[in-house]
Amino acid sequence: MQNIAHIRKDYSKATLDISSVETNPVTQFETWLNEAIKSEVPEPNAMNLATVNEQGRPTSRIVLLKGIENKKFQFYTNYQSKKGRELDNNATCALTFFWPELERQVRIEGVAERVDALRSEAYFQSRPRGSQIGAWSSPQSSIIKNREILEERVAQMETKFTGLDKLPKPNQWGGFEVTPVYFEFWQGRSSRLHDRIEYMFVDGEWKINRLAP
Repeated sequence: MQNIAHIRKDYSKATLDISSVETNPVTQFETWLNEAIKSEVPEPNAMNLATVNEQGRPTSRIVLLKGIENKKFQFYTNYQSKKGRELDNNATCALTFFWPELERQVRIEGVAERVDALRSEAYFQSRPRGSQIGAWSSPQSSIIKNREILEERVAQMETKFTGLDKLPKPNQWGGFEVTPVYFEFWQGRSSRLHDRIEYMFVDGEWKINRLAP
């Protein structure tokens, strides 16, 4: 194995100054996300979602941001999955976006709540039919004996929903939206003297600070 302690990369693509950022962090985030999309960064909406399990330990995984509405960050999942159960039990969570091609990272902390069923169904039915079948077929996060069990369930759902392009939404499937209370924008800089700007929601407004790298 290569000695990873000696892997080095110097960052020099851009700067981030407190005088030039937006007053609202969601607007600043949308600017950076749009730049990531225009730069054709792979999976620009991929984010690490961190939750807290029943033992009080942090757990995390990569999910996809599917929208920002009313300044809230939306994603969809199976409510019976580990992340779904964890968010129902403890709504505090964190999101992290990393766009290495732009030498940028955004950290977000907030509180999640379920998206209403009508909006969840509208999004569910906008997905490819195969994804709809998959949501019906997979008991997400449950232990299964082998992949053949999934393939059998897919075949059963294909038969059950023959002729339908838009399937009804499973009761256990839907969205969460995260109301942010904290942001940190990170721009890589040379010699590890990175630019870091934080936004904290205090007394009904966003306070902006520069952080030491």
